[in-house]
Amino acid sequence: MDGTQDEVWMDQALDWARRAESHDDVPVGCVIVVDGQLIGAGENRRELDQDPTAHAEVVALRAAAATTGRWRLDGATVYVTLEPCVMCAGALLSARVKTVVYGADDDKAGAVGSRYNLLQDPRLLHEVNIVRDIRRAESAELLRSFFAARR
Repeated sequence: MDGTQDEVWMDQALDWARRAESHDDVPVGCVIVVDGQLIGAGENRRELDQDPTAHAEVVALRAAAATTGRWRLDGATVYVTLEPCVMCAGALLSARVKTVVYGADDDKAGAVGSRYNLLQDPRLLHEVNIVRDIRRAESAELLRSFFAARR
């Protein structure tokens, strides 16, 4: 996918992140695309659902699996506004996605390069392409303003 398409899809992920903020969840959004078609999307829903696994990536993966009728998402590109954590990186690996495109780094819990890099660990069964810093400033600003308002 070219940079322009990455930005278009990341804009949609940012829209999903704003949904999370509207129900007082950390504003992270995710969309999943195969062959230019949206197959799943979601936002952080931990507070809304009282579910510790309801991160945007997991919510979007569940939606994509429901849409396709398959747990294997070969060829999928995942767009997420924040670098995935260990749990989400594991779920992305399990789903066999092809590429993860993300906005802001997560220096505290990132598992795609900041703290760890599970998606490109040759000891695991699958490796994922990574594209960083797409809509980084907008993604980071959503998080900054969300947490500033709660201090």
